[in-house]
Amino acid sequence: MTQVKQFKDFGITPSSKAFVGTKVEIDSILNNEITVYEFKISNSKFVKENTSGKCLHLQIGIGASKHVVFSGSLNLMEMIQQIPPIGFPFTTKIIKENKRLLFT
Repeated sequence: MTQVKQFKDFGITPSSKAFVGTKVEIDSILNNEITVYEFKISNSKFVKENTSGKCLHLQIGIGASKHVVFSGSLNLMEMIQQIPPIGFPFTTKIIKENKRLLFT
């Protein structure tokens, strides 16, 4: 008689980590120093005209608290993808310059 395997026997783990903390609006953290721990870019649930249809998810820290921020900013997506994996975590400020969001 063969023994039925348990799921844990397969050693499968999720390929992406869940971000933790409260969701904060990007406008509430503008011009404030934050620590960026991780990011992911996925398809947006809210596709608007003239957008990429992508959404940036940021795992950030403000002081000792962890938060999650979402943004459709192409500038932020392009900039964060240029950071090497060994560059995380890093501190930065997100600023709004001529209606564009940028890391500083």
